[in-house]
Amino acid sequence: MNREYLRWYSPRLHRDMELLVFGHSGAKVLMFPTRDGRFFEYEQLGIVESLAEKVRVGQLQLYCIEGLATETFYGSNWHPSERIRRHAAFEAYILNEVLPLMAQKNPHNCTIVQGCSLGAFQAASLVFRHPHLFHKLVAFSGRYDLTLKVEAFGDLFDGYYDDSIYHHMPSHFLPGLSSEEHLASLRRMDIVMTIGNADPFLDNNRQFSRVMSEKGIGHQMHVWDGRAHRAGAWRKMAALYI
Repeated sequence: MNREYLRWYSPRLHRDMELLVFGHSGAKVLMFPTRDGRFFEYEQLGIVESLAEKVRVGQLQLYCIEGLATETFYGSNWHPSERIRRHAAFEAYILNEVLPLMAQKNPHNCTIVQGCSLGAFQAASLVFRHPHLFHKLVAFSGRYDLTLKVEAFGDLFDGYYDDSIYHHMPSHFLPGLSSEEHLASLRRMDIVMTIGNADPFLDNNRQFSRVMSEKGIGHQMHVWDGRAHRAGAWRKMAALYI
């Protein structure tokens, strides 16, 4: 299986960024790590190996990127307005640097976006904001409203709220979305969400699913046993849904 390490200085993030590419052809999969994960997390957790056969035969090509959680939503030393500003810069890096790289390396017309945990939020936020660029979303154990307080999980903006936060939270902006062009792009997508029946964000997933249904956005939501917020479950999910 082809494995390629890439690193360059991002003018949008003002720092070096790293990523790993696995495979040589097929549908392109942009993969967001968990809160504490790095660009090599999917390899370490065995998720790359769970997709190895599809990668080897040229069905999938994986692009594993940095998530920058400690510089964005978990940047506790920064004001919340700076956290969301940094996330917007991260999104600009993906749109203007990573996606063009993917297109240059692989002309396949299908681009999938996938993430686990916080990465599921990042994947969903990107796809719901820019659905015309993608064909499929696969989100495992996600939380789609970072302002929620559930169990030990707090509001990642400490009570602060502005338009930028609204427009980056899928479960916030989707209910008010009225653009038929935007909705049409979402309705043609293949959307798969998974969550454990003991996961603290099960209700948030159900609420988000209801909003999608109300907007006529077809999707699959699979509820797994237990919390299912772990590498063993994600390996099985990846093999089934990506």
